[in-house]
Amino acid sequence: MFDSAILVPSVLNGITTGALYALVALGLTLIYGVLHIINFAHGALLMVALYMVYFLWKLAGLDPYWSLLIVPPAMFVIGYALQRLVITRASHGRDENILLVTLGLAILIENVALYLFSSDTQVVDTPYGFDVVEMFGAFVPYPKVVAFFGALATAAALWAFIRLTDLGRAIRAVAREKKGARLVGIEVGHVYAMSFGIGVGVLGIAACLLMPSYYVTPQVGHGFVLIAFTIVVLGGMGSFTGALIGGLVIGVVEAVGGLWLGESLGQIGIFAIFILILLFRPQGIMGHQA
Repeated sequence: MFDSAILVPSVLNGITTGALYALVALGLTLIYGVLHIINFAHGALLMVALYMVYFLWKLAGLDPYWSLLIVPPAMFVIGYALQRLVITRASHGRDENILLVTLGLAILIENVALYLFSSDTQVVDTPYGFDVVEMFGAFVPYPKVVAFFGALATAAALWAFIRLTDLGRAIRAVAREKKGARLVGIEVGHVYAMSFGIGVGVLGIAACLLMPSYYVTPQVGHGFVLIAFTIVVLGGMGSFTGALIGGLVIGVVEAVGGLWLGESLGQIGIFAIFILILLFRPQGIMGHQA
């Protein structure tokens, strides 16, 4: 057994990291919950948001947290335009085409980024980058603490938006019964684009919270999107609460697994959970039987 002096910091690190994983997965689960598609371009779009944060810092000296005023709205516009102008038109209403279109977008975006920025790793140097906060006798990096509470606040705001606003009710109506929503006057195409835009906008928030303690390369989205898919399945397709719980669980499993097996093998536990969920509870923690 591990000593508590080692285990507690590892668990806290896993919880803070898991909140960020959940934030990335929230956008994915919103897109799936309404459009009923898997967005293979999710990781590539996260990479775009990270580069936005990086260049705002490098060229304008803007702190990543102040980038929250710019990057999420910009990513929302990108997501809305992609859904309205590219995905809808190229897919011709067929789900299998949508999967291929988003996969093609991911390949295109990543290769354009590789051509423009090469494969060099870029980081943001902030005055608080190496600051720590004492929690339960352990020291946790300050950027991760901010990211944890930012992720919780974003999840709560997203839940309130979906539950309490007219657009949120329209989104839930379209997700439940598209034809019925169209019959009562809801513009389904607009709701689809808004849902995709919000899901991509959440990636902008994740990028601003990630960048003070992380890095960006053209391939950075690969690891995040695999974990995000696992979280969506673990939490339950389309469940925001499930995505948050799943993210925290995955973060802790990764941290403790890394402590037990070493950093290079720490993610084995994540995919073991993924397989077990598919075998014994395919609807996920908060999902419902079809």
